[in-house]
Amino acid sequence: MSFRNQSHRFACFYRVWRKIDAKKRTQIGIANKPNKTDNQKENQQLEKFAHKKCPFVFCLLYPFYIWPFAQDHVIQIQMSGIEQTQADAGKSPPQYVLKKTVALVGMMGAGKTAVGRAVAAKLAVPFLDSDAEIEVAANLSVPEIFARDGEAFFRKRETEVISRLLDDERGILSTGGGAFLAQVNRDSIAARGVSLWLNADLNLLWNRVRHKDTRPLLRTKDPRATLEALYLARVPFYENADLSVVCAPKLTIDAMAGRVIETLLTRPDVLEKLHA
Repeated sequence: MSFRNQSHRFACFYRVWRKIDAKKRTQIGIANKPNKTDNQKENQQLEKFAHKKCPFVFCLLYPFYIWPFAQDHVIQIQMSGIEQTQADAGKSPPQYVLKKTVALVGMMGAGKTAVGRAVAAKLAVPFLDSDAEIEVAANLSVPEIFARDGEAFFRKRETEVISRLLDDERGILSTGGGAFLAQVNRDSIAARGVSLWLNADLNLLWNRVRHKDTRPLLRTKDPRATLEALYLARVPFYENADLSVVCAPKLTIDAMAGRVIETLLTRPDVLEKLHA
C-alpha cells in the first residue's frame, strides 16, 4: 500500500473520530471558546473524557481502521508470490536436456543423496532415491528392514525398485551402496540409463559416516575395519561404472554437482546443454 493511500485512510479515520469527539464535547459542554482560561478548562475536561471514553471508542474503531491494512498485506504477499513464480518461470527456461536416467553409485557416505539432489535441481529433473522408495513401500527404515527381514530380502526389493524407477521417468537416481554389486542391477542401469561413480576415498567416507547410526552394515564391534572391508570389496564393481567423479573433502555439494554435470556433458547421448 502506498503512503498516499495510508494517509487517506488515516484522514478518514481521523474525520470519524473528530465527529464523535465534537458530539461528546457538545454533550459535556466544552464547545470551542476563544479565551485561554476556557481553553485550559476544556483541555482538562477533554483529558478526563479521553482517559475514560477514548479507549472504548478506539477499540471499536481500531478493527475497521487496521483491517484494510491487513487485507492489503495478505493480498500483496499472495500477488508477490504469483508474480515471482511467473517471472522465475519466464526467466529460467530449461538449460539442459537429460536423455537418460543417471544412476549414482558408490559407497555409503559418498554423497549420492546430497549431490544427487543438487544435480537434479540444476538440471530441473526429478530426483529419485531407491532406499527412500523401499522405505515408503515397506513403511520401515532400511535398518529396520535389515533387522527384520535380512539383507537378502532387502536386495531383492532394491532390484525391483531400481527397475521400476528406471522405467518411470528420466532423472537422477541415487542407489544404495550395495546395489551396483548385483549383475542384474548393473545390466538394468546399462540398458536404460547411465551409471556414475562418486569416487570417495576411505578416509573421507569414514569421516562422514563415523558418527551416524543409520548404516546397518556398520553396526559391528569395529565399524572402521568393516567399512574398509566393504570398500575394498566394492571398489572393483564401482570401477565398471560408465562415468566417475572424484570426491574431494574441501568441495561443497554445489561444486560437486557442477563436476557431475561437467562429466555428464562429455556424453551427448546422456546430457545436452541448450544454447540461448
